[in-house]
Amino acid sequence: MDILQLIDRLEELFNDAKAVPFTHNVVVDEDKMLELIDQMRIAIPEEVKKAQQIVAQRDRVMAQAQEESNRTLQLARDKADQLAQKDIITQEAQRRAEQILAQARAEAEGIRAEADNYVLDILMQLQDQIAKVSNQVNNGVRVLQEDQLRKTPASVPDTEQ
Repeated sequence: MDILQLIDRLEELFNDAKAVPFTHNVVVDEDKMLELIDQMRIAIPEEVKKAQQIVAQRDRVMAQAQEESNRTLQLARDKADQLAQKDIITQEAQRRAEQILAQARAEAEGIRAEADNYVLDILMQLQDQIAKVSNQVNNGVRVLQEDQLRKTPASVPDTEQ
């Protein structure tokens, strides 16, 4: 199940909870709360796996860009060597090889920058989702702990001496 759906279910659980009179507290179904928390524990690692897959995808794209850049660079060098052997066209060959090399470097850098931006956006979204879930879980735990503290009878001091 998607983490955002679980968050929606958690919110519904709180919205459907019964209010404790004269307080800002609510009574939540413990079984439903624990079930949601368990499902979140399962879903969050899936979101992390997705992020890892995105990072791996970015690495593949970067490797392909580097490989293409190397191929283009080698082609430019080979072409430059061939043209350098001819007297009249030597200067033109050098200029063209440098242009191809600069273009290849610019393309590779652009691809790297796009991949980095894409991964950064995805990781920031994941970080926001995880922070929201963590905050909601912490609030749920706090509410349950406060409820338990209220339900626990105060210790009676021993009056026999």
